[in-house]
Amino acid sequence: METLTSLGFSTYTQWSIIATIVFFLLAIMGFIFKWGIRFRLVGITGFMIVLTVGLFGLGLGLFERTEVPGAVRFSRVYDNGGNQVVIVVKPSITETELEATLKQAANDYFSYGRTAGQDNKLTIRARTLVHPESGMSLPLYLGQIKRSLSVREDENMEIDIYDNQIQELSKYQVSAKG
Repeated sequence: METLTSLGFSTYTQWSIIATIVFFLLAIMGFIFKWGIRFRLVGITGFMIVLTVGLFGLGLGLFERTEVPGAVRFSRVYDNGGNQVVIVVKPSITETELEATLKQAANDYFSYGRTAGQDNKLTIRARTLVHPESGMSLPLYLGQIKRSLSVREDENMEIDIYDNQIQELSKYQVSAKG
């Protein structure tokens, strides 16, 4: 399945503009020649105008997404809709991948519609699950990032990597392999 991009929407918008003009001209001809479908052509033209404006609006940047190099896949497991998000990453993540993934999540989950606490910051925490023994799962929080909720391009993001948890994670990976 093909994904839609801003370029795809601009192509659809161009074709929709052409169709709108054609239906507009047909409606004018319908009134000149007193066709029985002239009022239907006015309705179709109105619908095409609404459709064209909608496609134009979607093409303005609905799909802008910055990709951070080195980021790995993650899933959101908690989001209070305000200032706290928790993501889960694979236990095999490295420290550099974790930093890039936190930056990616900070970009992905930024929204002006989020409500913030007193500090006006969005806090995203990364965790993973390890299994110290059969039937037991232990969540390890590996790091967090704090970013502004009022500035889209925040240059002052605070990244904290929990080194002790990363070391503990490597201990579980060694015991899992052995």
